[in-house]
Amino acid sequence: LGDEYGNSLALNGRDCSTQRRFQKIFEEGPPVIATATTFKEMERAAQRLTALVGYCGAGTVEYLYNAEKDSFYFLELNPRLQVEHPVTEGITGVNMPATQLQIAMGIPL
Repeated sequence: LGDEYGNSLALNGRDCSTQRRFQKIFEEGPPVIATATTFKEMERAAQRLTALVGYCGAGTVEYLYNAEKDSFYFLELNPRLQVEHPVTEGITGVNMPATQLQIAMGIPL
């Protein structure tokens, strides 16, 4: 999440590793394959990216994770509320559509 005041917030994460023909089969959260330290680094990187580009609203930063090296690589920033947002809501208790509307109304995070 990012707001017009430069605030950014990472709301946990989701793992969508199980795919078939480039389509997600299921998505779960929080991700358990990454170490806690690496996962925190992923969240901080997402927050830095959000702030750097001045992103305002809800979005998803996606990474490719290499478990053998415990390293991650940026894939993309999806600048929208994704259909999988209920997974994040279940983990965090944050109503994502309502939060996106509050950001649009100028309410700081």
